[in-house]
Amino acid sequence: MKKGLLIVVLFSALCGGNAFAQVSESPELAARIKDEGLNHSQVEPISQYMTDLLGSRLTASQQKRRAERLVISKLGEFGLSNPRAEFAYAFPRGGWDVVKTYAAMTAPYYCAFSVNPKAWSGSTPGLVKAECIVFDVQSKEDLEKYRGKIAGKILLMPATQTYTMNFNPLASRYTEEELQSLTQDNRVNSTISPMGPPGGGSRAGARQPFDREAYMELQRLTRELLASEKPVCVVTGRGTFNVPSGTGVSYTVGEPEPTPEIMMPIEDHGRMVRLIQNGEKVEMELELINRFTNDQEVHNVYAEIPGTDPKLKDEVVLIGAHLDSWHGGTGAADNASGCIVMMEAMRILKTLGIQPKRTIRLALWGGEEQGLYGSRGYLEKYLYKEGKKLPGFDKFALYLNMDNGSGRFRGIYLERNDVAFPFFEAWMKYIEPLGFNYLSPRNTGSTDHVSFSRTGLPAYQFIQDELEYGRTYHTIMDTYERLSLGDLTLDATIVAWLAACAANDPGKIPSREMPAAPARY
Repeated sequence: MKKGLLIVVLFSALCGGNAFAQVSESPELAARIKDEGLNHSQVEPISQYMTDLLGSRLTASQQKRRAERLVISKLGEFGLSNPRAEFAYAFPRGGWDVVKTYAAMTAPYYCAFSVNPKAWSGSTPGLVKAECIVFDVQSKEDLEKYRGKIAGKILLMPATQTYTMNFNPLASRYTEEELQSLTQDNRVNSTISPMGPPGGGSRAGARQPFDREAYMELQRLTRELLASEKPVCVVTGRGTFNVPSGTGVSYTVGEPEPTPEIMMPIEDHGRMVRLIQNGEKVEMELELINRFTNDQEVHNVYAEIPGTDPKLKDEVVLIGAHLDSWHGGTGAADNASGCIVMMEAMRILKTLGIQPKRTIRLALWGGEEQGLYGSRGYLEKYLYKEGKKLPGFDKFALYLNMDNGSGRFRGIYLERNDVAFPFFEAWMKYIEPLGFNYLSPRNTGSTDHVSFSRTGLPAYQFIQDELEYGRTYHTIMDTYERLSLGDLTLDATIVAWLAACAANDPGKIPSREMPAAPARY
């Protein structure tokens, strides 16, 4: 007996047979959705719109505001109901946009570099030229070595990343063995962390133990030294294949403009560090212009296909992805790809004239990269806040999220909600030929579905082929070329089908009971 079928039987015995309420939509509807999604796809023009035209979409930036207006216009063209942007969360960093970035080494010879300014860092006073020094600070005592010596200098931070030859393919898909392993339950003495305030949602693995208090104190003292002595710029080496990555600096609206900072690929950064260590004088010229705006709001973009059943129309099947990106490229794989798939799924359903029983709502989140602000704001406005369920909680039917690049969907992570298995087993019936074959009981984290699943709501992220995601996201390389249009076409068709099934199923995936949060003192 399949694991999923065993769960159906056990759950049915516990719930008086109600587990058998879940059903798949008809094969006729599946054929119509597949035909529209696969043979009349609009993924390519939507992809160009969401990358080439929208550009980068840093949280609260003017570019992000422009993107919201353009996306709302596109959703209106699809005929979706009430496309709009709504305030989701306060964002004290405010807005920040890149106006101009230029950097080159001018001594011991000239070489132009590809660099990426750190978000919310400051500007140079026009084109400036200065000597570079290595700024190696590991302790409070190290700071004193540089006091009085860094004004007017360009500071090269010590290397934190090294390049190692990699003989694995740059892009890869899951093997059958890897996919099978994901279907095995891996929970061992697991706990659910209580919800906290929005914060950084990094995809990196578990952090190594360190003295956080000492680290934060050293960072504070370093910022104070930089503010008082005013170096020209701080240069950090991160990113390989001569492609700089992206990140930001600490800043709150009203504070003095931070020191200019840039990210530089480790190849160029390493070259200058080695030259200095070998006794050469290294100089650079820079012109960095960044614009700060007092926009302290995170917005989400929404649109719907309204429900038609008098009893179920107020229940919501939510599908979504985050619209914000970092500022270096056009946020293609991270996460225009998810927006493209969800928008195309809505277009498919609208084009076919699907009239769902439940409302199907598209949500394109803001502020995911800065800490899940947009999805957290939706949760706290409509569903769950300060340990209490809001009216929308019991009307929440499902959330499907995409945020792992543009690879093909192979299945879905079900967040340790065993009663979700029979629903997806029923709904998968007509999309298994598209390669959607695997249900994993495991959790996956660090993106917007977590805002909902932390409260027990049925919110899930897809199992996706990674392709070349790990080396391109958060870099200036994350552009249209990173999109696998064939995979996105399949993904959108799968989402359209699952959304239709969830919207019309007589049953609804139950919320998972969550353990009480530990007392705080």
